[in-house]
Amino acid sequence: MEFFVIFIIVMVIFFVLKYVFGANLNKLKEITQNEELNKIAEKYPENVEICKTYLEMLKNEDVKIEEQQDANTTMYFVMGNKIFIANLKNNFTRIQTLAHECLHSIQSKKLLWFNFIFSNIFNIYFFVICILKFFNILPSSMMFLAILAILGLVQYSVRMFLENDAMIKAKFLAKEYMENQKISSKEEINKMISKYDELNDVGIKCVNFQIFSLIIFKVIIFGLIMFLR
Repeated sequence: MEFFVIFIIVMVIFFVLKYVFGANLNKLKEITQNEELNKIAEKYPENVEICKTYLEMLKNEDVKIEEQQDANTTMYFVMGNKIFIANLKNNFTRIQTLAHECLHSIQSKKLLWFNFIFSNIFNIYFFVICILKFFNILPSSMMFLAILAILGLVQYSVRMFLENDAMIKAKFLAKEYMENQKISSKEEINKMISKYDELNDVGIKCVNFQIFSLIIFKVIIFGLIMFLR
């Protein structure tokens, strides 16, 4: 009975937030497909060079940079103080994406390390309680479920602050970079920034909902194990 109540509440929250956020990955993908802007972005230097320029602008040049053509995700890794650049090809979004990751590198190290460590603790905790419950050696399942939800809330709060902060500021850094490079006309830059506005409007909602969904998914999985065992 407890599982069904939790399941119904969680699913209602999930669909309500999906509707409120209006998270639409297909729309996000459509926005990134723009041949005119892709041709404008092709004029700019290689990804590593753009990253180095961003880091100079941010006065944070001690960050390491590595490009991985077989990777799908561009990210800043706080443990090695390193930016990993995925295969961004010639999509116009690369200029803002690189700005986003460079901005992560100047965020509060306390928050970045907390996010890294806490995320791993959260995942380990989830894995351990699922295993213990599966073998029926976990006392007071509801208490551990409540702790899981609280830990998820903390992770979501910190992670979304970091992501939203970088996503919002990336557009302005990208604009400053393009203006300084004097490669594109003012009209071309305005077109790029206008599309970045559109991209961020959809992207921020999608990222928020996606991270929330991953946490809710863990709650559902543990609740399902509670029900089955």
